[in-house]
Amino acid sequence: MTKALDGIRVIDMTHNQAGPSCAQILAWFGADVIKLEEPEKGDVARTNMRDLPDSDSLFFLMLNANKRSLTVNLKTERGKEIFSALLKTSDVLLENFGPGALARLGFGFATLQELNPRLIYTSIKGFGTYGPYSSFKSYEPVAQAMGGAMSVTGTPETPPLVNGAAIGDSGTGMHAVVGILAALEQRHQTGKGQQVEISMQDAVFNLMRIRIRDHQRMGKTVERSGNHMGANVPSNTYKCYPGGSNDYVYITAQQQMWVAFARAIGREDMIEDPRYDTPNARTENAQAVDAIVEEWTSQRTKQEVMQILGDAGVPCGAVLDTEDLIGDPHLREREMIVEVDHPSRRFLTVGSPIKLSDSPQ
Repeated sequence: MTKALDGIRVIDMTHNQAGPSCAQILAWFGADVIKLEEPEKGDVARTNMRDLPDSDSLFFLMLNANKRSLTVNLKTERGKEIFSALLKTSDVLLENFGPGALARLGFGFATLQELNPRLIYTSIKGFGTYGPYSSFKSYEPVAQAMGGAMSVTGTPETPPLVNGAAIGDSGTGMHAVVGILAALEQRHQTGKGQQVEISMQDAVFNLMRIRIRDHQRMGKTVERSGNHMGANVPSNTYKCYPGGSNDYVYITAQQQMWVAFARAIGREDMIEDPRYDTPNARTENAQAVDAIVEEWTSQRTKQEVMQILGDAGVPCGAVLDTEDLIGDPHLREREMIVEVDHPSRRFLTVGSPIKLSDSPQ
């Protein structure tokens, strides 16, 4: 069985996480991804937090293990010749250099079009190639700060906090995948390639759309609200047995789930109690509701709570730490935990989150 992107060749000149995560997804889909690095140094991620002296770091391997590798010195004439030959036989060029870096080496977009009119030239930048911030550098926390995510992460008592998930890096990479696939589809119609540009700030800001809605709805700056989701009560994290640092569940029960929720926790008496029977009543008595819920959850493990409420049709998720995730049977069955045999080591990595029925991964 063929894969979705069989026959598509991608030159991946990116480093660290945003670009490599994009190229990795394309490789999961079947693209032939060639990781192009400068001699000797290579991708800085190869040595980033290296845990084995004679191996590339897990950071590098987990983002690049399904690619081929080639080193080319673009500052030499021979290197430029090799690069030009690669461009002529490729479909996508992916880079995250500083603005104008490739053009200064003689490979601006006009030159790329001359070499290969069908080439899709994809740039990932912290702030794009135009706009007041376009010359600024960015990393994950900077993207979260400038995209707005940090301002709404935490509680009113904490400073703005960085989200632990890499929404600035891998989130940008996934946006780049969408852009590349759209450009490939348009090429079927026009026969021409084009430029695809993804800004890390833009990508995080796109994920902030609900908070932008809230700003307009309320007419003021959206404040940090911790783990509460809207005005729903219960809607919070609740401690579970045996009380470790990650022994929590997240529960949110909207009005249409209230009866099922009350029955699931053995508190049918709350169903018609005027203190709890409406959303407004529960909001006014939020502390009492949370205390009742946590009294119930604290006597059960987070997995037990999730199973009981899940069976009752109430949204609930155990707070899975990294150990939980690696051993999670659901993720394993969905092939999201993948074991990789590498010449220097065997390691676990994350599988493709996008499942295609006719494209094996």
